[in-house]
Order: sequence, then C-alpha cells, then structure tokens
Amino acid sequence: MGSGPPTYDPEPTALPPAHPDHLDTLVPDTVLDGARYGPCTLRAVSVRGDSARYRGVPRRDALLVARFGAGEQGLLLVAMASGTRACGVAHLAAAEACRWIGRAVGHSQARLAEDLRAARRGDLKSGLHRLTDRSLGRLRAGAAEQGLDPEEYTASLRCLLLSADPACRTRVFFGVGDGGLFRLRDGAWRDLEPSPATPAGTPGDGRPRSDPRLAPPPPPPPPPGGPAVPPPRVPFRFRASVARPGDVLLMCGAGLAEPLRDEPELRELLARRWSAPTPPGLAGFLADTGVRVKGHADDRTAAALWEA
Repeated sequence: MGSGPPTYDPEPTALPPAHPDHLDTLVPDTVLDGARYGPCTLRAVSVRGDSARYRGVPRRDALLVARFGAGEQGLLLVAMASGTRACGVAHLAAAEACRWIGRAVGHSQARLAEDLRAARRGDLKSGLHRLTDRSLGRLRAGAAEQGLDPEEYTASLRCLLLSADPACRTRVFFGVGDGGLFRLRDGAWRDLEPSPATPAGTPGDGRPRSDPRLAPPPPPPPPPGGPAVPPPRVPFRFRASVARPGDVLLMCGAGLAEPLRDEPELRELLARRWSAPTPPGLAGFLADTGVRVKGHADDRTAAALWEA
C-alpha cells in the first residue's frame, strides 16, 4: 500500500551477526503467540522490519505473553517494548524491559487480579505506575552497571492486562513511550491512545500523536554556565475500559501504529478482515499485521483481543 511499492524485499535477507559465546542473545525474526480465555481471543506478533531484515540487524522490538495464576484468579499480561535506534544493543534493552515488567506483575498477581475483578481503576493505575517506574529504573541501573548510557539503553513499554475470569470484561492498558491503542467497533476504528496529563482545552484522546499541537513544549535552555537541564520524564499512560461483545482491541508499537494512522487503506483492510464472525488464526494474524506500506519499514509488534 501507499504511493508505490515498498523499498525493501518482502522476505528476510541478511541474518544479524552472532557471537559464539552469546548465542542466547540472538533474536528470532518473528515471534507469534495466542490464547483464548472465556469470551476473549488473543493474538500477538512481533516481526523484524523490512529495513532491519535488509541491513542484517536484530529486531529492536520484544514481546512477552504470560499467564500468572490459575482459574478465575489467573492474570494475562502482554508486554511489548522497543529499544532506541541510537543504542547498538537496543534489542537487549527491549527484552530486559519486558522481563522486568513481567516479573513485577507476576509477583503482584494476586492483588492485581483482585483489583481487576473489582474494577478498582484508581488502585490499578497507581499500582501499575509504580511497577512500571520500578521496572524502567532497574533497566537504567543495569545500564550504569554495564557502562552504557542510561538515556540510550532504555525502551518504550506498552502492556495489556486482563483477567482470566470469563465474567471480568475489564481491559487495562498501561505503559510509556510511542505506539498505539485502537478499538474496532461496528466496523470503525477509534484511536484510544491516552494522552498524558494535558491542560484543559488541548486536544484529547483519539488524535494522532504526530499532531504538532500535541507535542510538549521544548525545555528551556540552560542558563549560561549553569547545569544542563535533565531530559523530560516520559509520561505514564493508562486506560481501563469495559469490553463489549464484537470489540477488537489492538495495542501496537510505533511500527504498526504509524502506518495505521497514515494509511486509510490499511485501516479499511484490517477492519474488513477483523470484522469476520471468527478471529483470524495465528497465520492469518501474522499476514494481516504484515501488510506492507510504502515508507514504513520498522519492526511491527502488535497484540489484539477479540471479544465474543
């Protein structure tokens, strides 16, 4: 799709370099996962972008799909992270961010599951904010221990949290950094990306993040001879909603969010395919999220929930 054919080949070309003593750090080109609990069907995928495939570099995105607990007390977590382009080991930072948030959520499983089933949004927001800050703080601390720049050895982090209890329809999104949160309802897409704390009168949810009116003002320059101004803190994003039968909730990294916002034809195609009576299988979901768009060659990582 787009103004012309994509620049790169549609299939992988060069493999990333490997070190014989660090084979555990190799990242597969594609990760695909899924599950079904009660009325909810989950599909999740992370694919190396066309540009990375051509250049022979690892996928910078990481994906974690995990269940903690059993039965109605079970908790499902989908975490995705993307390392920064400036970091040569961005894939390691992304994987570590997913592991830290997974560990934090897993150790808090009982309380989070109870809060989800009781729809305690305030408790969920404050608790998940604390766990996210703690996880990214551990990532920064690890960077310092390795002699890496903490501002480069970091990652965006986006998560979906839901209960395995079929009676609980609360779906929670939280995280920091770029990407997208969309809902398909009655054949139409809505951008649900929660805005960070913004003053009254500014555009609200549903506006593309690329809109310059949503960009925060630049930090003031440091005074002559004074200390440098630290970089602004990345805002925490949170949204809790009650799913309706027929909804499709899509969380994705910037590699899919940007073409979805930029290309109406892609939105129409996915709306048509994902409004079918049954969710796509794993292979179908991989094909759908891999539709190529001119000018968009980054990694694509996405998780979608179909509500019966």
